[in-house]
Amino acid sequence: MSEREDTDGESASPSGSEQTTGRTPFGSAMAQGAHMTTPGPGVMPGLEPSGGGPVAALGGEQLQLQLDSFLARHEDALKLFRRDLHMHPELGYAEHRTTQRIVERLTEAGLRPQVLPRGTGLFCDIGPEDGPTVALRADIDALPLQDEKDVPYKSTVPGVAHACGHDVHTTMVLGAGLFLAQQAAAGLLPGRVRLLFQPAEETPGGALDVMAAGGICGVDRAFALHCDPRIEVGQLGLRTGPITAACDKVYVKVTGPGGHTARPHLTADLVYALAKIVTELPAALSRRVDPRSSLSLVWGRVSAGSVANAIPDDGIAEGTVRCLDDEAWHRAPEMMKSLLQSVAAAYDVEASLEYVRGVPPTVNEATSVQMFRDASAQVLGEEAAVPTPQSLGGEDFGWYLESIPGALARLGVREPGSSGEYDLHRGDFDVDESCIAAGVRVLAATALTALWDGNRPGDQEPMEGAAIA
Repeated sequence: MSEREDTDGESASPSGSEQTTGRTPFGSAMAQGAHMTTPGPGVMPGLEPSGGGPVAALGGEQLQLQLDSFLARHEDALKLFRRDLHMHPELGYAEHRTTQRIVERLTEAGLRPQVLPRGTGLFCDIGPEDGPTVALRADIDALPLQDEKDVPYKSTVPGVAHACGHDVHTTMVLGAGLFLAQQAAAGLLPGRVRLLFQPAEETPGGALDVMAAGGICGVDRAFALHCDPRIEVGQLGLRTGPITAACDKVYVKVTGPGGHTARPHLTADLVYALAKIVTELPAALSRRVDPRSSLSLVWGRVSAGSVANAIPDDGIAEGTVRCLDDEAWHRAPEMMKSLLQSVAAAYDVEASLEYVRGVPPTVNEATSVQMFRDASAQVLGEEAAVPTPQSLGGEDFGWYLESIPGALARLGVREPGSSGEYDLHRGDFDVDESCIAAGVRVLAATALTALWDGNRPGDQEPMEGAAIA
């Protein structure tokens, strides 16, 4: 990767006046080697426990040193790459410049990225085809929000900003990929790593385009990180099971003959019927499924009529359905249609439902979460992994996990000790850029953990120095 970043004539030095050394604030502790009391999935041959005490984790100190060396050479360039993306955000399916920047960096490293058929987004394979395949996913699109920060790398595109950290996700997967490419060049990857740079996560729909293009064909596990401004840099939020919710949109239209408010008995009282639909459907829907599924219907817009003394002949209600359980999510449209017809019939109105699928719940598989935990213990420290709550927000990484096992983790991007309150999808969203190095470490170590777990050589086939480039 080039040490110089072209930002179309604009430059921004990373970290302000702080000099970057290629090591994160936790780097010096990591150089001494993280230790685990149990190896967990993915521990390399020759590093299994022998007797009582703690054992070195996957790769041990040598993996740490290799990551330190890589980041010493590339961390500044990765920060500049992130800032370049931040200055030039692009909405879903318009990420042409972003795609080209990623392609350039991967090509410079001798890799062969494949751009998706629609022209934005890509995937790229690293390592041999024989053996397991692990995918690392980043989303590359921005949000239709105004960037409100006063920073040198502020968005140059009016009304568009990377307010969800996708520029950081992209940079971390790129950095991990470049490190793993060095491993592959040395013949030290026991399988293949596929980098997925997905368009249109916010739209959503980009995950389906990746899948349609064969992006997860042959993939055994998939991993992704998402920025979390509630967690400090150096920590990784983990959760087994549902971590984000399904999120669908519903549109209900109610029609009737209309009439005078003085004579509601001679017509269908459409407004009253619509009100019953709006109030009864959420409660009835929640009683049709296991309450642990957290299936909820919340209305965001209701509209009917134009004057006080006339019963209108149509009305609408729009809202969202969110759910943490995959089975309940699949059943929701038919359940809602049945309930809607039942309530509408009681008030002599006609009702139609348009149910628009968004994303399924993201359900983390236990073994994949353990791989994240093992990897973070190696490269961030024993205490790095912290519990993280479920969210009813949507994330289309769930589409991948409908087909293959994997996990989404939340990466801390908050400056340690900071007292400010931050959240995603805000115009003032930003990160402590030392999170980039943390993310590169976690993704690279997780990929190696997963590859070795999937293709562990026998005791008669020692692999000295594996995962060291």
